[in-house]
Amino acid sequence: MHPAVGDGGRHRPHANGSSGGRETLEFVVRLLITRGPRASPTLLLKGSFILDDSDFWPFIISIVAASGILGGTLLVFADAGQQAPRLTKTEAVAEPENRKKKVVVLGTGWAAISFLKSLNSTVYDVQVVSPRNFFVFTPLLPSVTVGTVEARSITESIRKIMRKKKNVEYCQATCVHIDSLNKKVLCRPVVGCPEAVKGDFELAYDYLVVAVGAEPNTFNTPGVEQHCHFLKDVEDAEKIRESIVDCFELADLPIVTEDERRRLLHFVTVGGGPTGVEFAAELHDLVYEDLYKLYPQLIDYVNIVLIQSGDHILNMFDVRISEFAEEKFQRDGIDVKTGCRVLEVQEKAIVMKDKSTGKRIEVPYGMVVWSTGIGTRPLIIQFMKQIGQGDRRLLATDEWLRVKGCENAYALGDCATIEQRKLLEDISYIFTLADKDKNGTLSIQEFKEAMEAIRSRYPQIDLYLKRQHMKDVVRILDHSKGDQKEKQHMKDVVRILDHSKGDRKGKQHIEIEIEKFKEALSKVDAQMKALPATAQVAAQQGEYLAWCFNHWEKCAAHPEGPLRVRGEGRHQFPPFVYKHFGQFAPLGGERTAAELPGDWISIGRSTQWLWYSVYASKQVSWRTRALVVFDWTKRCLFGRDTSRM
Repeated sequence: MHPAVGDGGRHRPHANGSSGGRETLEFVVRLLITRGPRASPTLLLKGSFILDDSDFWPFIISIVAASGILGGTLLVFADAGQQAPRLTKTEAVAEPENRKKKVVVLGTGWAAISFLKSLNSTVYDVQVVSPRNFFVFTPLLPSVTVGTVEARSITESIRKIMRKKKNVEYCQATCVHIDSLNKKVLCRPVVGCPEAVKGDFELAYDYLVVAVGAEPNTFNTPGVEQHCHFLKDVEDAEKIRESIVDCFELADLPIVTEDERRRLLHFVTVGGGPTGVEFAAELHDLVYEDLYKLYPQLIDYVNIVLIQSGDHILNMFDVRISEFAEEKFQRDGIDVKTGCRVLEVQEKAIVMKDKSTGKRIEVPYGMVVWSTGIGTRPLIIQFMKQIGQGDRRLLATDEWLRVKGCENAYALGDCATIEQRKLLEDISYIFTLADKDKNGTLSIQEFKEAMEAIRSRYPQIDLYLKRQHMKDVVRILDHSKGDQKEKQHMKDVVRILDHSKGDRKGKQHIEIEIEKFKEALSKVDAQMKALPATAQVAAQQGEYLAWCFNHWEKCAAHPEGPLRVRGEGRHQFPPFVYKHFGQFAPLGGERTAAELPGDWISIGRSTQWLWYSVYASKQVSWRTRALVVFDWTKRCLFGRDTSRM
């Protein structure tokens, strides 16, 4: 049998180069022996050969051929067994020029999804990390609490949303630490994993996008976390729905006393903002449209209370909407308690204080929903301490959404707040920029040109003009404070502005000193307010940041931002400017209030249909859009499902 096929003709792979070399060497030796002259065993053992003329030339040819095979084989295995040359440290960390930048996105909420959907992911390597593998249409959470809309109808898988995006990967994990110095995030899986894959893991990044949202703000009120429901996520809404049904079922038991029955059907909502008001309205509709048919004997025991620490509910809306909501709730029998601060939440009662009288009030309850604003997540608190923002409530960014004190990190949505730069901080630079003739004062024309040049850098200028119903930046001077002489001076300015547009000489005679300049701009800075923690703001921030990433190289070569007040040239990108498109406040009974652009207020049934159309169109996919519309239709035809699953 031939040595090469001695094992059934199979060619066995070698574990390493050295063992393969030994086997090949043995094969060649055996080849020399077997192909050599026929010698006696005794002569072979002695290693000597007796050749005759007939065996000489074939033997020589065999030796030459075998030597060539042996030499080539040994050379190959020597090269294979030799250790690869080691890279120097510089060579080891060198990156290819065409390597895509790694973008790590923390979160799958409004800001993150808006960023991911708008981002051109073909030029980046994107990694999404979130403990929640789906997106939730949060404005409809109050509808989920009472079964008007099903939970699955407002959720969409993150993998399904991103399935057509290239270079986007998702990890279902929670970020537990951000190492901004080494540009890494430490993550921990949240799904049930076998022991072999349990443990934390790190992800390196070139750019970090923090969009983890916020958590409910308890204001350190005792008993809130133990006894209250929150309404921040879809799981919260489902728990509230189950709790409502449980309260009615328990109250219907024959062993329950009258007082206990009344307590069980006492529903309290803490917080008079849009979420709290909408939940109270939805709960009222559930009770008096559906549950009264199933529990007619219990309806007289039901009481819905809305507690608000401020003087009015919906105080972020126009006063007309706030007043209408309070009047409607009063007609519907919803007890609105304004000017009350919750001191403690006990197991069966809420203790609060009336600010006007100082009296302590105890309100029994069967269920409490806490909706009083947002708090900071532990990850953000830890991150802020690391970058020198430990004394803040939210993560501070600049107008380009860049985290202050941290390179290549951005923050969006409810976890962050934009620190808009004030005009007074740059007043001397702006004045110098405006004073083109360097005479220490500004003419009206110089003031106007300076304001037009910097208004994109300082969005509060446009905000002030809008709120004061001004069309020209020069009219800012007309609202300056001062004595009668100064006021008359400003009236002359306005008169010149209106009637002497072509009279450049007249304009030059009216001069503005730096103190008057400061006074005028201080009123503009006073209009600055933090952006509300809404889905609308988060979505716009995500779209804006994606635009910046998509135009990075273009704007690096040709900046599109405003002029640099402290320096030369322009900023790379325009700053983020929030555009308010209005807001809704559903009030129950197929009535909704809306505050729309242009100071337009709409209240009633027609506004409810506008609410339906807007919220249906804003769904993240056609699947959720169809399901939501189907749920609304089903509720109109058959009522809400009150089953306890």
